[in-house]
Amino acid sequence: MTEPRPLRPGSPAPPAPLDLRAIDNLRFIRETMERAAAFTAVPGRGSVAIGGTALLAALIAARQRTWEGWLTVWLVEALLALGIALWAMDRKARRVGLPPIWTGAGRRVAFGLVPVFVACVPLTIALAFAGRFDLLPGLWLLLYGCGVVAAGAHSVPPVPLMGGGAMLVGVVALAAPVAWGDPLMAIGFGGLHLVFGAVIARRYGG
Repeated sequence: MTEPRPLRPGSPAPPAPLDLRAIDNLRFIRETMERAAAFTAVPGRGSVAIGGTALLAALIAARQRTWEGWLTVWLVEALLALGIALWAMDRKARRVGLPPIWTGAGRRVAFGLVPVFVACVPLTIALAFAGRFDLLPGLWLLLYGCGVVAAGAHSVPPVPLMGGGAMLVGVVALAAPVAWGDPLMAIGFGGLHLVFGAVIARRYGG
């Protein structure tokens, strides 16, 4: 019996076992599909709920006698809307059998939204300390719209349209009288979420 000889220098490596190559191919296909897929876990019903809370917040904020009270109302609404959005997205993803919201297209959507929200915090603080509360409705609507448009590039078509609408309302708010702030936020954060949320719920599975 002859002894096995070692491979000569420069000899090609032995081919990988068939099962390992199949696993690698499946992983490549799955990752490619995740990168190409649109984020369909956008919650239509959750967006409708956010729109409803925004309308309520606009009514309460308009009754505040101080800018500090007004700001508090809208900050509470922002946190409430964020909680509703995360809960509704996770619930929809689980219900329709989609990947977790922090993977694939969901992660790209988050990368589109998070930088805008992070930028909004110091700008809000700076304007509040400067006493320019009147500029906050336009700033919030414009930045929110930018984030939704950016995130919507990886989502279903109504999402970037909603973001563009919020940007348009934000531009109007920056030029409008102070008294228009709450009504315009009711339109941008309330009405747009109600309309586009209903469209998403009807066409994209809830």
